[in-house]
Amino acid sequence: MNVKESAKGQAIPSYVEHIEANAFDERKNTEVRWLSGGAAMINSRGTVIMIDPVLEGFDMPLTYEPPIKPEEVKKIDGYLVTHIDNDHFSRDTIRDTKDVTKEYHTTKYVAEVMKELGVNGQGHDIGEEFEVGNVHVRLTPAWHNWQNGHPKWQYREWKREDYCGFYMTTPDGTIWMPGDSRLLDEQLTYAEPDVILLDFADNEWHITFDGAVKLCNAYPNATLIPIHWGSIDAPTWSTFNGDPRELAKAIVNPERIQALVPGEAYTLAKGE
Repeated sequence: MNVKESAKGQAIPSYVEHIEANAFDERKNTEVRWLSGGAAMINSRGTVIMIDPVLEGFDMPLTYEPPIKPEEVKKIDGYLVTHIDNDHFSRDTIRDTKDVTKEYHTTKYVAEVMKELGVNGQGHDIGEEFEVGNVHVRLTPAWHNWQNGHPKWQYREWKREDYCGFYMTTPDGTIWMPGDSRLLDEQLTYAEPDVILLDFADNEWHITFDGAVKLCNAYPNATLIPIHWGSIDAPTWSTFNGDPRELAKAIVNPERIQALVPGEAYTLAKGE
């Protein structure tokens, strides 16, 4: 695995692979890239989706810079957001990729916030389905409304349906990003995806390490791409300090873990 330890002992990617302009071109397969943090990019035969991109302006120190700058993004056919937390919902990135983005999809609450930024966010219910180019997308449930327990954020009631995951069907296979979420029984019952973009943070408002092991073992043949680790310089914060090497020791078929460095492509090529 391309994993090393920082000077503070935090597991971080060994390097960053810059995303070149041709990553946005049409192709005969589907490429999945981890963008750093909790973000991903998918190019499905020319349909480009970004999920939760935070490409600039984050308010905590990073262990490295993201693999692409907003001004280098050639196009986004579908900009998807799982929830409002600022390590997933980047107002700066939305603003600076606005001219190359065709459409935005998220939960109903986040869509309303998007409209305040001058973009037409399409809000969806959990379980609702839509299309982005050749990709079929369904919102899956998440449980991450941690704000209700903090006075600073109690200016509204934070509902479960304000948070989601995305289950995507491409011509080359299925990709599921559960999003930031406590483990839900329903999350163990889907048709086995080909790829899971896995937040495995050992945190009470995330899946927890034991929960991540349970989910991984429920889908023993799915390729696992760890996300939400090694990006933010916070070695004592359980939300950011996961280590894919530890996860590999605890699950069945550990060889299926693809601990990508930010910007690196994993290729799905079914039917070719």
